[in-house]
Amino acid sequence: MSTQYTHSSDRDRRPTVVLGILGTTLDVGKGSKRWMRWRPTVSLCQHDDFLVDRLDLLHSRRAASLANTIEEDIKSVSPETHVVRHILDMDDPWDFEEVYGALHDFATTYPFDPEREDYLVHITTGSHVTQICNFLLTEARYFPARLIQASPPRRAEDGAGRFSIIDLDLSRYDRLASRFERELTDAIASLKGGIKTCNLAFNSLIERIEHVAARTIDPILITGPTGAGKSHLTRRIYELRHHRRLVTGQFVEVNCATLRGDAAMSTLFGHKKGAFTGAINERPGLLRSADGGMLFLDEIGELGLDEQAMLLRAVEEKQFLPLGADTEVSSDFQIVAGTNRNLDDQVRNGAFRDDLLARINLWTFELPALRDRPEDIEPNIEYELERFARDRNQLVRFNKEARRKFIEFASSSSAIWPGNFRDLSAALTRMATLAPGGRITLDVVDEETSRLAHIWSDKFSKPDNLALARFLSPEQIEEIDLFDRVQLDAVLEICSQSKSMSEAGRKLFAASRTKRSSVNDSDRLRKYLARFGLNWAILSSHS
Repeated sequence: MSTQYTHSSDRDRRPTVVLGILGTTLDVGKGSKRWMRWRPTVSLCQHDDFLVDRLDLLHSRRAASLANTIEEDIKSVSPETHVVRHILDMDDPWDFEEVYGALHDFATTYPFDPEREDYLVHITTGSHVTQICNFLLTEARYFPARLIQASPPRRAEDGAGRFSIIDLDLSRYDRLASRFERELTDAIASLKGGIKTCNLAFNSLIERIEHVAARTIDPILITGPTGAGKSHLTRRIYELRHHRRLVTGQFVEVNCATLRGDAAMSTLFGHKKGAFTGAINERPGLLRSADGGMLFLDEIGELGLDEQAMLLRAVEEKQFLPLGADTEVSSDFQIVAGTNRNLDDQVRNGAFRDDLLARINLWTFELPALRDRPEDIEPNIEYELERFARDRNQLVRFNKEARRKFIEFASSSSAIWPGNFRDLSAALTRMATLAPGGRITLDVVDEETSRLAHIWSDKFSKPDNLALARFLSPEQIEEIDLFDRVQLDAVLEICSQSKSMSEAGRKLFAASRTKRSSVNDSDRLRKYLARFGLNWAILSSHS
């Protein structure tokens, strides 16, 4: 049998090449009665409007006699079709590993020439395992082809039956493409909580998060200031993965800033009865509760080093030792971590393990503050009022002037919003509650904006806090001693007025640098800022 390939160079179109498995059940038939049977391999060559230039027929040595018959019959019905036979022996055509391996080897050695020929893989014949393997190899482009499927005629006298060509490039199918586009749009809207945000950078970030969350169960690290929506977004990520069947267990959330000492270990990893004073009953811990589900560790930067070490092993090996236990337990959970701190700086300061950070920051996404998304204030107002209506069963709306004035205030540079969207939500809840007759008036807006301005002025306009408020959250400021606040505020003020770290360093160390033989003002400033989880990149982004 010949294995020489010919090309139909006398035609304008590219030759059509079909690769197919000989059907030892469907393709059989003896004597003249065989022409009364529908035989899919032969039928492909019997269509007036479809010419097979070459048929590459794969069969075992045991089926050589049937292959001879099929080849002769194709010559009689379609003399233009050149049949090329390939021996493909398999001990068990129902063994997935063997079948895939044999077809893979064939595909990788076959001299495909997609520039000169069009290829079709026939998936009607062969065992179900063979058909699945042909599909997978075509989808993975080992076969640079489309699929072709034959079906029998409704009546025997109808002849060759029918065939359909399936292109695995789904973008070619308008209805499928529209469906996938709709699913993508719905998924992105879900991650945004149904809020039609306008900030281009934020929308691009959410699209990337959707792409990652829907295709992987790897750890995700979400950074950003307090109130930027880390917890809300993580729950949406869980819902998206649950919908895609990437997670089956429950969503478990904990704020690590609330965990201290033995309580931290017990809360996360559980304990045995009697493990410590007060351990009256056994406790499974949050990691075990998240088995098969998703664990959200908000403010992970607040965990102690001992808890970080145990968490690292739990993330890597899915095993850990509860307090007071002699044997390890297992929990297969997905992890999302959140923080408003710079974990790289914490690693440099020895407050966070670099190996844990390397494990959880495979995918890192930074949520912007409210002040960086002024165009999203208006859609968030609508969202909050709709939520108020659902929760309180009371519809509340702004009048035109009141709405304009509040948006103008909320978007202005004087609006600090230290709690970000959490503060905006609280402000709208207060105004909606006080709205007479369900209408937020100018008087209500004036009262709320005056209240906010007074709070921010009182808390952040003092000399020891003015610059701090631009770079640190209220929670972070409260953790700093008053003595350090005064000094740090002065440093940050100088930094905000300088174009580079070197310039700021020269101003800050102008006196001491004259007494040094060699100076590195930038390094001194960098180390000082790192004490408070700050760096020049953070300062520059807020300038």
